[in-house]
Amino acid sequence: MPYEEARRLQLALVEAKERGGGFPDVIFFLEHPAVFTLGRRGGRGHLKVTEGFLEARGIPLIHTERGGGITYHGPGQLVCYPIVDLRGKGWKVVDFVGALEEVMIRTAREWGIPAGRNALNRGTWVGTEKLGSVGIAVRRGISYHGLALNVNTDLEPFDWIDPCGLRGVRMTSMQRLLGEEVSMKEVRRAASRHAGEVFGAEFRMTDLDAVHGLLARGNPGPGRTGDDAP
Repeated sequence: MPYEEARRLQLALVEAKERGGGFPDVIFFLEHPAVFTLGRRGGRGHLKVTEGFLEARGIPLIHTERGGGITYHGPGQLVCYPIVDLRGKGWKVVDFVGALEEVMIRTAREWGIPAGRNALNRGTWVGTEKLGSVGIAVRRGISYHGLALNVNTDLEPFDWIDPCGLRGVRMTSMQRLLGEEVSMKEVRRAASRHAGEVFGAEFRMTDLDAVHGLLARGNPGPGRTGDDAP
């Protein structure tokens, strides 16, 4: 899904949840075409190539409201966007960020990758290499944006930036660490399962048509749990 389309959909869901009435929490698991995004801290100064260089390759540079600096999304990277009422569940933002890191850590370890945390920098790390990033936004207690886990990601575009504004940091991927391509379908399933464990939630899988349908009908009201609810 193109980044801007995913962003618009997240914002529509945030607005629906702001209206209240029991609109469900939704978590998207998806991939983006190649894109660089700038968080609230900006980070254009951490772009090592010209914007013309990116335009020639058809890669957009987009400002967004998530936390953090510049980063890259592309095919082979699993992105997870939870649109969740944090206040309603008693989540503090820092704990929620830690939970997103935990989802990536548990997922990577399922493939034998010794992922963990870095005391100085958020995200998921394997030694000194960064495997996954976290960048969220919160509006009236509702989270959006989320995590990005490098599965089979082309790592070259990360060389064109200082990822998340961190100079000298090397990005890695599950494919690079394991020496072979990894099934994105299996990683997505594992991440979904671990997200359920970490968030203490049971997910009902659905497709985008059902999400759009729910938005088109407006607020479903408390207790609505039909088969078309995400």
